[in-house]
Amino acid sequence: MTTRDHEPMDATEYRRLVATIAAFLVAILVGAGFAVQTLRGVRAESHAGGLSPAMIAQGQRIFRFDTFGDEKLWTDQLQLHTVVEHSVDPTTALSVGLKVDADALPPGILDTADLTSPATTVAMLKLKAVVGLQATVDADNHITKLGVTCALCHSTVDDSVMPGIGHRKDGWPNRDLDVGRIIALSPALPRAKKAVYNGWGPGKYDPRYNIDGLNTPLVLPPAHGLKHIRNETYTGDAPISYWNAYVAVTQMGGQGNFADPRLGINVTHTPDLVTPKLPALRAYQLSLRAPAPPAGSFDKIAATRGRAVFGQHCISCHVGASGSDNNGGKLHAPAETGMDGAYAARTVNKAYRTTPLRGLWQHPPYFHDGSAATLEDVVAHYDQVRALGLSQAQRRDVVEYLKTL
Repeated sequence: MTTRDHEPMDATEYRRLVATIAAFLVAILVGAGFAVQTLRGVRAESHAGGLSPAMIAQGQRIFRFDTFGDEKLWTDQLQLHTVVEHSVDPTTALSVGLKVDADALPPGILDTADLTSPATTVAMLKLKAVVGLQATVDADNHITKLGVTCALCHSTVDDSVMPGIGHRKDGWPNRDLDVGRIIALSPALPRAKKAVYNGWGPGKYDPRYNIDGLNTPLVLPPAHGLKHIRNETYTGDAPISYWNAYVAVTQMGGQGNFADPRLGINVTHTPDLVTPKLPALRAYQLSLRAPAPPAGSFDKIAATRGRAVFGQHCISCHVGASGSDNNGGKLHAPAETGMDGAYAARTVNKAYRTTPLRGLWQHPPYFHDGSAATLEDVVAHYDQVRALGLSQAQRRDVVEYLKTL
């Protein structure tokens, strides 16, 4: 070994080495037919590292109050602002699952408020107290603009004041919300479409009905506990910000850009009111932890036994911190899991991901279509489909364990 072996490379040699390595990598990638497809408006996502408090706060404002300019749909096209102003009193609003943020109300206002008057709804909208709805109200108390936010479907309240009125619980799916019934109030829709929307029922929504005209509504999913989850869709279409962009642009009517050539969708707006907000929105969603089970809501001893049974029979799919093998790119054909394949057939992947297990005690019904009313139904389904051979006692123990997640 010579003295030269211990000396650092000079700048010229270093640049030459870097260029050689780069050329080598390019040759490999090109030779392998390497291609990268970017879905416009969605950047590559990484869950590593901490979340900026400032970005989380910005994301919270977006999640709760940003309509992305979707008033063009809800006001200009559906004309729901006139319906709400003249026909939707607070009692009616609560009956279709809309929620009221008690922290946005002045103290004592509910003591004298007329909950049977649409004027009270308008007053609550002026206070930004109706969760997921944003309205512009003029000096004469007429609604001139009405739009929706992410919180409409993915936030609820704790009912601390009365059913439907309380403190916000962001990320919790609003399983009381009858989105279809609300949309069907529009005077601009034909009777046939109103019938479809009215048929969805509380806690369900079809995110592709306005794209392909088919009708297989899904259960509204939670938006909490996403930190370790790769794809937040039932069919594992793409990362979380992809779905945020898809919903904001194609479902909420937000004035942003979204394109997915796999689905034949290419929507462009100038200015783009969606894409710049996706990083902060995602940061807030990742900060929302799944709710812990209430004290005394499960049998600890049975749950310990159930964990062992779960580890023996279920861990091959419900793996890792996410509780889903989809983080490794795996999907399951409907027949493999005993699921109705109608919705999967409408998607690119034609299959379902393993659903992550988070806050299960909080959001029945289960499965993408809500076909399992209880956790007992979930365990019984997989015991039969996967031929697990569980005893009744083992089924009960697994249910108690699932309540802890």
